[in-house]
Amino acid sequence: MNIEQLNDAHGIAGWIEFIAGKGGLPMIQVTSSKANALISIHAGQVLSYQPGNESEDVMFLSEKAYYQDGKAIKGGAPICWPWFGPDPEGKGRPGHGFVRNRPWNVIATEATGNGDIKITLGLSDTEETRAIWPHSFELRQEILIGDSLNLSLITRNTGDETFSITQAFHTYFKVGNISQVKVLGLEDCDYIDKVDNSVQKQQTGAVTIDSEVDRIYLGVGNTMIIDDSTLNRCIQIVSLGNKTAVVWSPWEKISADMADLEDADYQRLLCVETTNAADDVVDVAPNSECRLVANYSVIGG
Repeated sequence: MNIEQLNDAHGIAGWIEFIAGKGGLPMIQVTSSKANALISIHAGQVLSYQPGNESEDVMFLSEKAYYQDGKAIKGGAPICWPWFGPDPEGKGRPGHGFVRNRPWNVIATEATGNGDIKITLGLSDTEETRAIWPHSFELRQEILIGDSLNLSLITRNTGDETFSITQAFHTYFKVGNISQVKVLGLEDCDYIDKVDNSVQKQQTGAVTIDSEVDRIYLGVGNTMIIDDSTLNRCIQIVSLGNKTAVVWSPWEKISADMADLEDADYQRLLCVETTNAADDVVDVAPNSECRLVANYSVIGG
């Protein structure tokens, strides 16, 4: 569908408008008394979420992000699926799967009675996807925008054989100064330190950042908090359907080396990801589904 057709089919005056975004990509602009948001139909990706009483966006979005077919958008909440990280079979397929760099479909839109906005996006298998990953599936993302942002990723196996997935909301959060940020809720968890040859270690106290960080935390609880003293706010992350979480900060060298990041972007972003990663593998039987949920809210400073 083109922009006019999308607005005719799914737009809601005063609430949901389909627009041509950067690179001509179709996007969904959500405006309500509770929050504003921007969603890219390409990649099925929330790019911006700003509650009505907040002066700063909850999410980081790179000024140098790519907006084109076949490219991932650097920022917001990218979807990693049906694998997280490198190709698990070593076949040279793209890292983090194949749904974060292709168009999704708009399934439904709704303005609820309490003022929340619900957007449902989806993908199903095609001949092209089966050549990459030989399984039949229906993938849905339910995006609920209100006083919090609630993301639900639902995987349904429409084939005849069980398949296994890893997955993530690879969410980029906007922070005031990375050196002044603490992540709470991972105390005493073991983690795989990807920066240090995947050695397993144990977290002591809150997570703080003073160098490159790439960690898969194991056996996590359902609540994490980003305590940002510079922006005087805490972002709460409540998850469902996962046993792992990832904390990633690119730091100076990677930020400078990435063409779709500014050199200093490492100072103002932090990825705290709700994941099924490492050994947290999800088996999905035929005619059944699994659900990964992340809820983001600002709870004060």
